[in-house]
Amino acid sequence: MSKKPATPAAPPCTLFLFGANGDLVKRLLMPALYNLSRDGLLDKDLRIVGVDHNAVSAEAFAERLHAFMAERDKGAEGAPANLDEKLWASLAKRLDYQTGDFLDAATYEAIAKRIDKTSHGNAIFYLATSPRFFPEVAKRLGEAGLLDESGGGFRRVVIEKPFGHDLASAEALNACLLNVMGERQIYRIDHFLGKETVQNILVSRFSNGLFESFWNNHYIDHVQITAAETVGVETRGAFYDSTGAMRDMVPNHLFQLLAMVAMEPPAAFAADAVRGEKAKVIGAIRPWSTKMALKNSVRGQYVAGTLDGKNVPGYRQETKVEPDSQTETFVAMKIMIDNWRWAGVPFYLRTGKRMSVRDTEIAICFKPAPYAQFRESALQRPKPNYLKIQIQPNEGMWFDLQAKRPGPELVMENVELGFAYKDFFKMTPATGYETLIYDCLTGDQTLFQRADNIENGWRAVQPFLDAWARGGEVHDYEAGQDGPQAGGELLARDKREWHRLG
Repeated sequence: MSKKPATPAAPPCTLFLFGANGDLVKRLLMPALYNLSRDGLLDKDLRIVGVDHNAVSAEAFAERLHAFMAERDKGAEGAPANLDEKLWASLAKRLDYQTGDFLDAATYEAIAKRIDKTSHGNAIFYLATSPRFFPEVAKRLGEAGLLDESGGGFRRVVIEKPFGHDLASAEALNACLLNVMGERQIYRIDHFLGKETVQNILVSRFSNGLFESFWNNHYIDHVQITAAETVGVETRGAFYDSTGAMRDMVPNHLFQLLAMVAMEPPAAFAADAVRGEKAKVIGAIRPWSTKMALKNSVRGQYVAGTLDGKNVPGYRQETKVEPDSQTETFVAMKIMIDNWRWAGVPFYLRTGKRMSVRDTEIAICFKPAPYAQFRESALQRPKPNYLKIQIQPNEGMWFDLQAKRPGPELVMENVELGFAYKDFFKMTPATGYETLIYDCLTGDQTLFQRADNIENGWRAVQPFLDAWARGGEVHDYEAGQDGPQAGGELLARDKREWHRLG
């Protein structure tokens, strides 16, 4: 058997990290770069330049990152069991730092001089900043000529979420970006798409004939997509209180999972083909009227409760949260996709903080058997079959089905068939950013959002935002519960119920 060829290292590049002293860089981006270096996927001539207003030396910048990497919780996402000091030292040699105001033209003149000639003029500008700086930095990069590729090297810009806060702002941001660069230079990042189990949805669907044959409204009753968190807002109170669960999670993370489940088979596994099909399915979400949006959604906010045996405060008691805040920390919604494959199949989405377990999953519920074969038995109506795709924390896929319990009586029991990634594959620590950073370095946009995808997502949630701005109740739920009672009633009126988490 021939040996699988090793994944080649990405081409040389100067990677500029705007907002270098922020949490994103130290918690996720640097660990991801460390993991890529560990796997031999970074070119020896890659240079990493932090850009921020804080006046620190390159040595101090590197030491601050080293201290965080060495001391971070070993259970943290992507954390190595032990920091390899030799590997870190090799990575630290690539680090540099540029002090500068994001709004000052002099900053960009200094950046231009730092693009390493050994990287063939290739440069990536990663905007790990507050969203208010996205259009400002992009505009100044363009004005400074830093996005010009006529010299032969590539120039790319990575934009973090949130990409706008409503449809109008997303359209304005896209217009600003496209005014100074081409769509192929823009990498709108969503770290959910870097997770192995999310990418595996496409592989499982389109490489297994068994799945695709029943992946439609003839066999599927409904689909549930859940992103449950046990954490509160932590240090993000000021940001979260002006954002809320809907803007923070739905038009990006949850809609990306929905697109993976609901998209049509692409003509090829290539960026334009995949992103085109995803944009189509998000564009096919039924536009609810304001009245129907209010009817088909539930908002909640956690109050003080008990989680894992510990008392935790309510949302309004969190740091930098307004004491009378009406910001939702939980949202559940029902949407419909108006195309042939999914006509009549509801998609139920929910996300929340301070819920009972940390669990991001897709639960696909299949229609019951058409004939009550076992009506004379104690169990006349078997439970529905579910295909559960768990994104985190226990990555894998499981199929629920009914089986007879051993014994003289006909007693049915629910059993699971499936696999956990950790049982079949060697799983190295990863943040979810490794694949995305590597793809950006190599120029593969398959897992990045296109302008029409972003705008279709905001177009789908805008009726809910408009409805909530005019009224509607924000229901309380105790920390440690899976949202307010009204979240369950949203499904109960359709004679359905949420799939049990965990």
